[in-house]
Amino acid sequence: MYHHNPVPSLNAGAKPPAPPLAAADRVFLMLQGPHGPFFDRLATLLSAAGATVWRCGFNAGDQFFWSDRDRYIPHHGNVADWPDHLDRILTERGVTDIVLYGDVREIHAIARDRAAERGITVHVFEEGYLRPYWISYEREGSNGHSPLMRIPLAQMRAALREQVSEVRRPPAHWGDMRQHKFYGLFYHLLLLLMNGDYRAYRGHRAIPVATEVRLNARRLVLAPFHAAQRSLQWRRLRLAGWPFNLVLMQLEHDSNFLGHSPFTRNAQFIDQVIDAFARSAPRHHHLVFKAHPLEDGRARNRAAIQAAGERNGCLHRIHYIRGGKLAEILSHARAVVTVNSTGAQQALWRGIPVKALGRAVYDKPGLVSDQDLDSFFARPMPPDPQAYRVFRDYLLQTSQIPGGFYARRSRAHALRLIADMMLAPEDPYQALAAGHVTHRHQPSERER
Repeated sequence: MYHHNPVPSLNAGAKPPAPPLAAADRVFLMLQGPHGPFFDRLATLLSAAGATVWRCGFNAGDQFFWSDRDRYIPHHGNVADWPDHLDRILTERGVTDIVLYGDVREIHAIARDRAAERGITVHVFEEGYLRPYWISYEREGSNGHSPLMRIPLAQMRAALREQVSEVRRPPAHWGDMRQHKFYGLFYHLLLLLMNGDYRAYRGHRAIPVATEVRLNARRLVLAPFHAAQRSLQWRRLRLAGWPFNLVLMQLEHDSNFLGHSPFTRNAQFIDQVIDAFARSAPRHHHLVFKAHPLEDGRARNRAAIQAAGERNGCLHRIHYIRGGKLAEILSHARAVVTVNSTGAQQALWRGIPVKALGRAVYDKPGLVSDQDLDSFFARPMPPDPQAYRVFRDYLLQTSQIPGGFYARRSRAHALRLIADMMLAPEDPYQALAAGHVTHRHQPSERER
């Protein structure tokens, strides 16, 4: 089981805000971003503000989604060549800021280290801690590297000045999943068909690009069949009336799973969960594994679940559901187990007990259960609803940006806010403490 040491408060060890720099004095270096044009559109805004923006690309997909060819730097070498190349770029271009999507993949981890050595500001984007209509923007790092790991709830409460706004219901579906899948497939097709200038490139995922393309295409083609199968599975489970615990699965190649948990494979997590369930859960309780919406089968989760269930003699009490609307399933769940999925926050909002086995920004006293897994399955302890209201409101006023990376409309909504936040001297958490909160208009259904 994963344990981590208590961390000091943000005031004790946080990096102070950098001295204000005029936009004209800022030089941004963008590395790998979300699939699609998000980084390109963001660069256009930063350039319009007066900043200089460079993009370093590592493959044909990065190059395709960058429109300013005069500000494009290709990296034709492999990962071993990257530190020296990065040092030359930082020195020759006078880089003041580095922009990343995720901070765990090797080329980004190297960039974070170099930035820390040189006093360069690191801007990190990620899928939202509150999904689906938010994305995350932080400095220093995200997930297990986020400044949130150092900020206790008491400090969040003080920053909010004891005025906690009404917690709104999290949306029940992903805002731009179709576009997310499309850009993922298109990006990997570019790598498969047009990557001749980047022959040394090796992705941060373990499987070949051709396999990535095949799995993405297969997922799109089979989507209607999986939707029908999922509907039947969920209807059968819902009408059976069994009390059940929900397990939120994550992508095995996801950086949050790999970089901030004790697991290297989903099968390890599955074995630990089913072993504890078989030992300690009441015999009439069931266990439901919910697949990630982008799961493509590479991790062979279903086979791992079946093997662990058979070994423990409880396969008849275990179920596997492909994706689906999390909100609907949560409305019937008794408790939730995860590694560090952001979906667990929907459970916390509903007052459902949560057990996290990895590092997560929401793993704080009063929110996530500190029970061992056996005790949790036997009698889970619920979260403190007032504590979660503070935490969620703090996120909404700091690092969570309404909008998305992939759909044109949601992307535009996010971009209206992000450029100013990146040019500000404080990070989002320091800005709130100083009383500087960017206006956050929540998009209506029509605007979405």
